[in-house]
Amino acid sequence: MRRTNCVRTGLSALLLVGSWAAVGLAPAAAATAAPTPAPTPSSQVSDGLLAAMQRDLGLTESQAQARLVAEKAATAVEGKARRAAGPAFGGAWFDAAGGTLTVALTSGQNADAVRATGASVRLVTYSAQQLDAAKNKIDALDAPAGVSSWHVDPKANRVVVSVVASERRDNDVEAFLARARQTGPVQVTETTEAPKTFAAGTVGGDPYYTGNVRCSIGFSVHGGFVTAGHCGRAGAAVRGWDGSAIGTFQGSSFPDNDYAWVNVGSGWWTVPVVLGWGTIPDRLVKGSAEAPIGASVCRSGSTTHWHCGNVLAKNETVNYSQGAVRQMTKTSVCAEPGDSGGSFISGDQAQGVTSGGSGNCASGGQTWHQPINEILNRYGLRLHTA
Repeated sequence: MRRTNCVRTGLSALLLVGSWAAVGLAPAAAATAAPTPAPTPSSQVSDGLLAAMQRDLGLTESQAQARLVAEKAATAVEGKARRAAGPAFGGAWFDAAGGTLTVALTSGQNADAVRATGASVRLVTYSAQQLDAAKNKIDALDAPAGVSSWHVDPKANRVVVSVVASERRDNDVEAFLARARQTGPVQVTETTEAPKTFAAGTVGGDPYYTGNVRCSIGFSVHGGFVTAGHCGRAGAAVRGWDGSAIGTFQGSSFPDNDYAWVNVGSGWWTVPVVLGWGTIPDRLVKGSAEAPIGASVCRSGSTTHWHCGNVLAKNETVNYSQGAVRQMTKTSVCAEPGDSGGSFISGDQAQGVTSGGSGNCASGGQTWHQPINEILNRYGLRLHTA
C-alpha cells in the first residue's frame, strides 16, 4: 500500500528523537568494525510486536515478553561462551522452552567455564571447525536444481543437506549427496519446494523500484541503504514509492552473495527505523548484535508487511536457480514477492536483508536473509542507529 501523508508526517516527527529510515520501508545501516552490543532487555515492548509474536509463534503475551528478555540475555552470552569453549566449541543455539543458550562441546574440559557464562552444555562428536570445513567442501561442489540448500546444524552436530522431495531419486541429486557425504557427517532432509527470490514486477504503492522490479529497503546506512543484490546491478537507477529518483546501486553481488547498497540523494534521507506497517509501531534500530539459532526474529517487507518466526540455521548455502548463495541465515518467517531486500530484526538489533525462500504468508513458509554485518563489512558501511 502507498504510504499516506499522515504516515510520512509521523515518521518525520520521529526524526526529532532520532528515528525513521530512508524512504518507505525498513532502513538501517552499516559499520566496518564490530557490531554494536545488544542493549539491556527493556520492560517496555510494543503491543504490536507482542501481537505479531503471538500470531506467528503461537505464544501468549507473557510468554512473548519472557522470550524477548531471555533472547537478549542469550545473545549477550554467546560470544563469552564461544571464547570459554576454545577449540572444543561445536556451535550454539537458543532453547526457547528453557529460555537458555546451549553450547555444544567436543570435550568436557572447558564445560565449567562455559556454564559460568550462563550457558548450558551438550557434549558432541564434531567441533564447529570440523563441520564448517565439511560445509566448505560441499560449497565447492556443483549442486543440481533438486538440491535446495545446506548448512551446519549444531544441534544435530551434522551438515544438513536439504533436497526437493520430488527430485530425491534424481541421478544428479544422488551423485551430489554421495560426494557430500565424503566431506564429513551429513544428514539429508527433504523440502516440498525449491527456494526462490522475492523480487516482483512493478505494482503500485511500493517502497522502491529498479527497472520493472519492486523490492524492499533493508536498513539505513550513513549515505544510503542496504538491500538484496538480486534486486539490481551496480549502476542501476532506483526510484522510490512515489516515483521520484532516490539514487543508484553503488555495489551489488548476486549470486554467491545476495546483498547490495544504494546511495540516497535528491531530497531523500536516512534514519534508523524499520517500518511496522501499522501492525506495530515503527522499530528503532540500535545495533546489529547477531541473534543465536532458536531466537525469534521478525521481518518487514513491502508486500506482506510484518511477520515473525525463529532463526533455524546460520551459514546456510541456498541453491537458487540463478546460482548458489552462501552464508545465509534460515528462518521460519514467511515472505512473498516484493519483500526481497527488506529488514530482518530481532528486538532492536538489525539481523539482515531478505533474500528468498519457499511458501507464502497464507500457508506458511521459510525465508533466508543475508546477515547485515557481512554487508556492512563488505562495503565499509556504517549502520545508522538510534
